[in-house]
Amino acid sequence: MENKDLIPTVEFCECHQIEFSFINTLNEHGLIKITSIEEKKYLSCDQLKNIEKMIHMHYDLDINIEGIEAISHLLERVDLLHRELNILKNRLDFYKERG
Repeated sequence: MENKDLIPTVEFCECHQIEFSFINTLNEHGLIKITSIEEKKYLSCDQLKNIEKMIHMHYDLDINIEGIEAISHLLERVDLLHRELNILKNRLDFYKERG
């Protein structure tokens, strides 16, 4: 991962007006990954959408970290099932066209 794909956690927290402790807690619970380079902490750009969802859940909907963990797990499962369903639909379409 290149440094251009990383955002300093300090800037992210300032922009979203949140405490670093929230980001750190998400990291401790395995919900996100913080990258450390030369004692500075960064977030990868590909995590931003999920982190912003978690911020919304916590600050706007008042959902605790354990709730965010459960919701994140369920959303990952739904996404996996959705991808599997698309694969099966494509296979079915393939066999319908051949037959």
